[in-house]
Amino acid sequence: MRAARTNSGALFRTSLRSHTDILQTLVIAIGLSWSIVFLVVALHFELQLYADGAMFSYAVAVQDVWAFHWHNISARASVFILTLLPAEIYVGLTGSPLNGIKVYGFLLYAAPLFSLICTFVADRSNGRVIFTYACGSTALLCPLIFGFPTEMWMAHALFWPALAISQYARRNLVGTALVFFTILGLVLTHEGALVLAAAIVFTLALRGPHDPNFQRAGLALIAALTVWLAVKIILPPDEYFADALLRAALHFFDPGIFQTDIALLLLATILGYVVGYLAFSRVVPHKAHLCTGAALVLALAIYWLCCDQSVHASNRYYFRTVLVLFTPLMGALAGLFAIRADGLALPSRRLDLLLTKLKSGSVTQALVGALLLVTLVYAVETEKFVLAWQSYKSAVAALATGSASDPALGDPRFVSSKRIGPDLNHLSWNSTTPYLAVIVANLVPNRLVVDPTANYFWLSCETATANYQALRSVPSASRDLVRIYACLHR
Repeated sequence: MRAARTNSGALFRTSLRSHTDILQTLVIAIGLSWSIVFLVVALHFELQLYADGAMFSYAVAVQDVWAFHWHNISARASVFILTLLPAEIYVGLTGSPLNGIKVYGFLLYAAPLFSLICTFVADRSNGRVIFTYACGSTALLCPLIFGFPTEMWMAHALFWPALAISQYARRNLVGTALVFFTILGLVLTHEGALVLAAAIVFTLALRGPHDPNFQRAGLALIAALTVWLAVKIILPPDEYFADALLRAALHFFDPGIFQTDIALLLLATILGYVVGYLAFSRVVPHKAHLCTGAALVLALAIYWLCCDQSVHASNRYYFRTVLVLFTPLMGALAGLFAIRADGLALPSRRLDLLLTKLKSGSVTQALVGALLLVTLVYAVETEKFVLAWQSYKSAVAALATGSASDPALGDPRFVSSKRIGPDLNHLSWNSTTPYLAVIVANLVPNRLVVDPTANYFWLSCETATANYQALRSVPSASRDLVRIYACLHR
């Protein structure tokens, strides 16, 4: 009898390990796959030009990224140094603006893949726990904002290596310097990254207040915040942009971002899976995830084919808030499981019991199905977005290289973006349409495509004039169009 119980226990532990191993393998595979897809798809469809990216790309092409915009967000210097500055230097060295824009796109969208590689190298936890959670975070969060060049994209990419390095860097001068510079790099990506940096220190605090890694990371965060504050004080934004920055900050945590088609679709998918899983587990407990998954795939297919008319486009910008809210939570879970994997005591017995339940066979089995369904939703929504973006770019290029004109916009060489049909024009980002027009016309547009509803104007007349008068690789006639547009509004 005792032997039977022993064998039963051994089989349970083997099954538990099997479910956990399957989930971990799946998470790593999907996270790595997304990081590669981001790069390949972004470069093929030129997603570095989407929304604000059109302005950033144009600034790279005319070699004026700092003067055009980044001096207004100097506390996000990491993004400038890691993506835009190298691309601008490339343009200066080669005289090839269009290739410089591609360099910018590569550096921006390679960030998740590079992040996972660095996290893998830095993670010394038993079973690569932090790396696994980094892959999970990449798979679950990044597709929501993929395509929009928000600085939170880079913040997420820097968070996971910074977490692993803070946990496992050697306790010497080199290790301490590495912790400081990774946390500093994270802090200088976006104001929301301050939450992510604090989460790293909190995760280390779970190891105990006397843990040397916690104390080191805490001091590094204080030093990084000092640098961040100094940059904010020494290099304040222009008055025009300061107002826009304040408005954006006030709406950063607007709950309205969750009242969107993609959020409702994900919520319905997850709730449907939970309800279906609980129902099927009473009938076919060992196949509940398969039956529920099959039913939901059918339901999703019907929705996409018969009911869906949405494209997750402009809301990709607003979903940067999701990264600020959920990346720290995943980091905290990674830290807790890393503590457990390393054989250290958790802060409380209840926490240990909670982690044990999260690794139970039924939970891991359910998570496998949920992860696959969410991935399916992201894959379809991403495909819809990039295909619509490609069509929109072509429409803008046709206007920019055509002969249609709307002189009422301020110049005979201007044409209204309202000539594009509403089925495509919902992918527009009204403040950056003129810059997109110049780029998609291979830097020699016949017309500057202008959105008459634009209410924010990136360039002052003075800045645009200085760039027009400078020696640049972009034709002066194109830069003159941008100068005229800027001088009409600022």
